[in-house]
Parts: sequence; structure tokens; C-alpha cells
Amino acid sequence: MDEIVVIGAGPAGLCAALVLAEAKIACTIIAGPHRPAGNRPDTRTAALFNPSITLLENIGVFDQCRDDCAELKSIRLVDDTGGLFRAPEVLFEAHEIGAPRFGYNVPQEPLMRALRAAAQASELIRIVESEGVRSVSATSDQAELMLAEGLSLTSKLVVAADGRRSIARQGVDIAVKDVSSGQSAVTCVFGHTRPHAGVSTELHRKAGPLTVVPMPGMMSSLVWVERPDVADRLRSLDDAAFKRVLEDNLQGLLGVVRDVGPRAIFPLSHLSADSMGRNRVALVGEAGHAMPPIGAQGLNLSLRDVGTLADLVSEAVAGNSDVGSSALLERYSALRKSDAKNRDFAVWSMNQALLSDLLPVQAARGAALHTIKAFGPLRRQLMQIGMAPTTGLPSIMRSRDVEPAA
Repeated sequence: MDEIVVIGAGPAGLCAALVLAEAKIACTIIAGPHRPAGNRPDTRTAALFNPSITLLENIGVFDQCRDDCAELKSIRLVDDTGGLFRAPEVLFEAHEIGAPRFGYNVPQEPLMRALRAAAQASELIRIVESEGVRSVSATSDQAELMLAEGLSLTSKLVVAADGRRSIARQGVDIAVKDVSSGQSAVTCVFGHTRPHAGVSTELHRKAGPLTVVPMPGMMSSLVWVERPDVADRLRSLDDAAFKRVLEDNLQGLLGVVRDVGPRAIFPLSHLSADSMGRNRVALVGEAGHAMPPIGAQGLNLSLRDVGTLADLVSEAVAGNSDVGSSALLERYSALRKSDAKNRDFAVWSMNQALLSDLLPVQAARGAALHTIKAFGPLRRQLMQIGMAPTTGLPSIMRSRDVEPAA
């Protein structure tokens, strides 16, 4: 029997295995066969805040992809709704909270290379390549996984990092609510002639935000939220036409747009599981929560799942307790649901304020941004909350640098 099995070898699953290994806890990870990206590389990126970067440093992978990442020094919110009550531009600067940066924009492809290499090198991680997990079931003392190849595995704890359509979540009857936002996101990487200066900019528009996030040099990543029909048209444009449309919508922010990379499109929704852990299954990442890409919460939230679960499992191992017990999973669910729920509500509220035609809603949004811009203590508090929950961080997200004794 495997003590712990991780399903899924995306960033959340690989980080889960590596964080457990850092705590000297062995696990098995079920990974799909690695298929090279070919001529069209994965150009997705994730804006990771400092605690998430600390996690990557503590598991020994950030140095392998640091050169591909760009610092996030400031976050700018710009009202581009054209509403009657125009909100002021708000600039959040990392130095206001005593930090050199909020974090880094991390490209998916180099991050995944670093995570896979670290997992393959670890003596505490067993990697099982499979075409997929077909079923997960649980009894009072173990979980059973059936793989596509007919192999059966048993474990005390299943870490479900298998995404929105999680087989593990379905197998143990954890209910989920998935509500479409009626929007899609167009993503790509592009070049430009004006420096971004480490500033990530969200243009708040009626259909949703258009966000540009720094990448190394004169490059940025784009997350453009639109109505699904408009998003489809944007994806279908040729590169020259897309450059013109993007440049027009950026209103000169980054100069002339050039070198547009492959475009992808993602339908957006708010997904939340009824519980983050039950019946020997712990949900991490999008198996338990997902939301539109507003405020850079996605992977940061998933990595806090991973760190919190690892802390609880470490306690159980140290106390010679069951790592998949109901008590452990109830604690995990209680800790993670509140964080995810608060972030989802904030994202939902911001999105609804953009989409609403009601003048009182537009006025309230404008007043809120006026207040944030005017009051430094409030602005600094929001920055701290945006980067980390008020309940504290998992141990793997805390710096291990120790100041010398006086």
C-alpha cells in the first residue's frame, strides 16, 4: 500500500509531491505520459506572489526558471469602462509594504520543466505514468485507485490535483458548484516597444478586465476577458489584425505591439467544492476551486492548499497518526474553504461591478477605488491580504533565512 498518492502532474500536483518530499514524506504521483509541446509551446504564465515564490525556493526549483521570470514591482488598476462614474487609476507599489517586489510572473513551460526534473530526481517520489485514473473509491481505512491500464493502487490518502473534472472528487461524492461567468479569456504572450517597468496593468472594461503582466525584456503576457463570441473572434484573427486590435485596446500603454505568440481561449466560471477533503481524498487546486483570472489568485491559492495539507500530514506522521483520517481532512477543509471562499467572493464582486449597468453599482465601485487611492494604510492592508491570508501561511511558504544572533 502507498501511504500517499497524488493524482495529477500539473503545477499543483508536482508541488504537492515535492513539498511532501521536502518534509521527508514519500508519495506516489500518477502522471500522464509526458508529450513534448512541439512547434507551439505552452505560453501561459502565472503571476506568483512572494509566498508562492518562497515555496518554489524551498523545494529547490525557482533557480532553474528564475531567468525566464519577470519581477512584479507594481500593480495598476485603470478604469476603462466608459461609465458615468469613472474611478481613479490606482497604483499598488511593492515598496509601500517594504518589499522589493510582489512576486514574479512565471511562465508555465520552464516552471513545469523544473518541477518535473526535481520530482524525477527525488528518492521520495515514485512516478507512475498512466493514461489516467479511471476510478477512485474509499473505505474506512483506505482508498483504491484504478488506472486505465488495469493497475490498482491503494493508499491512506489521495491528493486530488486532477483539475476541474476531478475523478477523485467524483469518486468520493464531493459535490461541486460550477457557475459560468458568461465570459472567456484569450491568452498569449506578445512583444512591445515601450518598457513595462515591472508594472502589471488591469484595464477594467465593461466585458471584463484586460490584463498585461510583465515578462523578461520587452515582452508581456496577456489575459483578455471578453464575451465568448468576441473572444472567439479575437482568437480567429490573423496575427496582424490581432496586433492592431490589441494595440488599440491598450491605448498606447506599451507602445507598438509585435511578436504575438500562440493564442488560447478558456471559458471562465466560478467553481467551488462542497468540501476540500472527505473519504481519504484531499482536493488541491482546481479540483476544489477555480475562478476568473482577476487579481492573480489561481495558482497562489492552489499552492496554499498544497502547503497547508503538507503541514497537517507532517503533524500526523510525527504523531504516528493516520494521514487520511476524517479528523485531518476536516481540519484541512475548514482551513482551505475559508481562504478560497473569500478570494472567490472578491473576484466575483469585482467582476460583477464591471459588468453591471446600474449607476449605484458603478458609483460604489468608483467610491471604493477613490478611498483605496486616498488612504495609504488601507491600500497597504489590501496588498498584504491580496498576497496572503490573514490566518497565516503554511511553513513551506515562510522564508528559511535566519538572522544571525546579536
